[in-house]
Amino acid sequence: MAEAKRIAALNTQAQAERRRERAAQKLRENLMRRKSQARARRAGGADETDGLPAAHLPQPDDTET
Repeated sequence: MAEAKRIAALNTQAQAERRRERAAQKLRENLMRRKSQARARRAGGADETDGLPAAHLPQPDDTET
């Protein structure tokens, strides 16, 4: 019984460590991306977009047929 609890505790610790490592990697990636964007702004370059394009908002003179 004690052996099972010890193994479960080690497994929980291993999962927590992997979670911390993944979070640290994501933070490093985010920092690199933000630094790159800041350098591009200083150089006058455009930012690369991620995700979906902006939605088109209808203008008052737009008529649907």
